Amino acid sequence: MGSISEPTHDKSTTRHTKPPGIRVIECTKKSNISFKSHQAIVLIVTFLAYTSYHASRKTTSIIKSALDPQSPDETLQSVSFLHRSNVLSWVLGTGWAPFNGSNGTVLLGDLDLAFLFVYAVGMFFSGHIGDRMNLRIFLTIGMLGTGLFTSLFGLGYWANIHMFYYYLIVQMIAGLFQSTGWPSVVAVVGNWFGKSKRGLIMGIWNAHTSVGNISGSLIAAYFLKYGWGWSMVVPGLMIAVVGVIVFMFLPVDPESVGVDSDEDDTGSPKKGITEPLLSSKTENEKGSPVGFLEAWRIPGVAPFAFCLFFAKLVAYTFLYWLPFYISHTAINGEYLSSTASGNLSTLFDVGGVVGGILAGHISDRLNARAITAASFTYCAIPALYLYRSYGHISMPVNIILMLVIGMFVNGPYALITTAVSADLGTHRSLKGNSKALATVTAIIDGTGSIGAAIGPVLTGYISTQSWSAVFTMLMVSAFVAGLFLTKLVVAEATEKYQELQRGSNDDAPRSSAVEEV
Repeated sequence: MGSISEPTHDKSTTRHTKPPGIRVIECTKKSNISFKSHQAIVLIVTFLAYTSYHASRKTTSIIKSALDPQSPDETLQSVSFLHRSNVLSWVLGTGWAPFNGSNGTVLLGDLDLAFLFVYAVGMFFSGHIGDRMNLRIFLTIGMLGTGLFTSLFGLGYWANIHMFYYYLIVQMIAGLFQSTGWPSVVAVVGNWFGKSKRGLIMGIWNAHTSVGNISGSLIAAYFLKYGWGWSMVVPGLMIAVVGVIVFMFLPVDPESVGVDSDEDDTGSPKKGITEPLLSSKTENEKGSPVGFLEAWRIPGVAPFAFCLFFAKLVAYTFLYWLPFYISHTAINGEYLSSTASGNLSTLFDVGGVVGGILAGHISDRLNARAITAASFTYCAIPALYLYRSYGHISMPVNIILMLVIGMFVNGPYALITTAVSADLGTHRSLKGNSKALATVTAIIDGTGSIGAAIGPVLTGYISTQSWSAVFTMLMVSAFVAGLFLTKLVVAEATEKYQELQRGSNDDAPRSSAVEEV
């Protein structure tokens, strides 16, 4: 093994592989950027990238009530259907054909299914491709494509398009481009950041999901008053701009920019830098990319993938239908406009930020990813019941319960897609092979995305009969999600019990049962 004090980078090659923006900065400074500065750039750029992905993804949930304003929730109110329909028409408008007909809610659910199904299938291929090509280029292509087809959906407003299959095809292609995002950003962050406090760090970083949902909701809701097309085009243009930033500034890994994770620019050992998640190695030492089936066989991947199937079903049902549900359900006897409903729905994601950070921190302290994830999913069940039963009583009650369900629904979702995926993508069974992270991340999140596709489309059908049945489906899904982690929970609990029995006072970090099973 070569000494780390003698990196094998070809400087001329490295100079050409550096992102253009990094080269400009170094030419301006007349010195190389330090390892820590590269880490800061990676965090900021990947945070902006996935924030823009979710902002562009959130827009369709905001415009739903403008496309189909005629489907009030009949199960909680005693007011006549005719009165409710008149109130909604006055507040939300007359809608947009073909979505304002009797089957409008079902058609909106079909759009969600098309988008998310292609997104889920595309995720598996994206992880495979991401481990085999330059992630900066791959991510840039995905973001520009997402921006284009998000905008094309909105252009239907000015072009006066009322053909359902136009919106269906545009959504499907947008879903394909969206699938490039998550495996890419997790792999890049994994290349630059160490294992110490991974759950907390990635829990904070994963706030981009909720920040994207919040910003997407606020932007789409603001522009809705000018016409629903603006609510799609503006976020589409924004993700395209961020895609250019990614191309200009994102360093994929330390090797690509010629910096060493254990040394500063002067060649002296770095202090305070933890062990990199993917050790700095030459291309030959990294090993060949891990195959799809081989990645599935990594211990822990399957149970967490199937857990995420049901956890993401719950999370994405709220992502795509919460603003619609709020606008069609009277709170303290009053209906909210599309804009007000979109703004109120952002509180779910505020709770999600807290839940993601809290789940990451708890799992770090306990060194128990499965126990933490399962606990959050089980706690989501009573929270969902309370929101459905009492959320319509008053605005303060609705706000509090929405924050609570956001915390418990998004907590395990955030933990599994970040820290757990990073743990399993660098599992000891891989024997140091660093070319598995994007594939493992894609498998886990791709499986979850199939559930994310099923949840919204089921909601489109079930909600026409009863929103109470929708919430029952969500509670059952949360319960099943927890059940898939039972074996890992037992293994972690047994490990903790044995530690107590030994009376160990050793503070050294131990391997989680996620890596042992």
